[in-house]
Amino acid sequence: MTTTPINPSAPRRGPLPGLLGRAAARVYALGIARHNRRYDAGRGVNTLSVPVISIGNLSVGGTGKTPMVAHICRVLLERGIRPCIAMRGYAPGRRGGAGQESDEADAYARLFDDAVDIVSRPDRYAGIQELLAERSSIGRDAAEREPPPAPGAVVLDDGFQHRQIARDLDIVLIDASRSPFHDRLLPAGWLREPVESLQRASCVVVTHAELAKPDALHALERDIHRAHGRPPIAVTRHLWTALRDADDMPRPLDALAGRRVLGVCAIGNPAGFEHALRATVGAAGPAPEVIVLPDHDAYAATTINRIADAARRIDAEFIITTDKDWSKLRNIPRGKWPCPVARPELSLSFLSGREELEGAVIDAASPR
Repeated sequence: MTTTPINPSAPRRGPLPGLLGRAAARVYALGIARHNRRYDAGRGVNTLSVPVISIGNLSVGGTGKTPMVAHICRVLLERGIRPCIAMRGYAPGRRGGAGQESDEADAYARLFDDAVDIVSRPDRYAGIQELLAERSSIGRDAAEREPPPAPGAVVLDDGFQHRQIARDLDIVLIDASRSPFHDRLLPAGWLREPVESLQRASCVVVTHAELAKPDALHALERDIHRAHGRPPIAVTRHLWTALRDADDMPRPLDALAGRRVLGVCAIGNPAGFEHALRATVGAAGPAPEVIVLPDHDAYAATTINRIADAARRIDAEFIITTDKDWSKLRNIPRGKWPCPVARPELSLSFLSGREELEGAVIDAASPR
């Protein structure tokens, strides 16, 4: 399957463009510099008793963290190391409110079942410490049943800016379709930090290489080398390999070929989803219509009605969504939809650097 490359150097309009945005970005830059100086000096940094591997980025929005976190967890499991995925939780009233799992946490739980621990807390350090203490207590007190093993490594989901936790390996992902070297700091652009912050990363991985032309990809690799001091350790692309229906049964991708399809997503960077969906449907069928919602949309009743109405309007044969969006949509009664709902199985494919990246992960996770 191929997709049409897009222009990674095309400027993105920030949340506050223009002179006001640029002025606010200068103030933001001062705050970021002060924040980083504090952590560079070791103030407020906590060290865990197990190795920590961070997966993060420079930009607001998706860069393919979820597939990379899942890949790293599989690497650890293959080496007999139980991972704990630690992600940012949300306070009451945000993204579903208290007591509701995030869509990423639900997706990881469905993917790994009980093989991986998941901590989703606003204070990730406290959550991990509580988990480690709980497992230690169970190990001492359990007499009649085998206790679950304590995690042997922590994988921080979106951890580059979460510097309260010391890490043994700091992996930064850069989306080939959205170069940070052609962006500005918030709120003029979408950068959380300046590209110079790459100097503190252990390594850089390029994701979504399928969305960039070769010359743009090479230019991005040169920019990374200049900013980071080393070329990317790995270059990856995302591929759809199959579909999963509402019963979690696999279906071949060619089930979508030439069909009328409605796409729905609420992710940080929908470009990869849209390109892959159009490539999968192909030229034999009508171009799929895609509803793009804000990242982590809660899928309120009005939104569900909008999706169902759009599917009826185009006489859709399938509604295709992402696995993270399925975490919310799977709770909707099937009778609400006028056609089957499915999501793609996403595979992370390495164009280069797989052995080098996995070797760095294994080295970082080795017992201290």
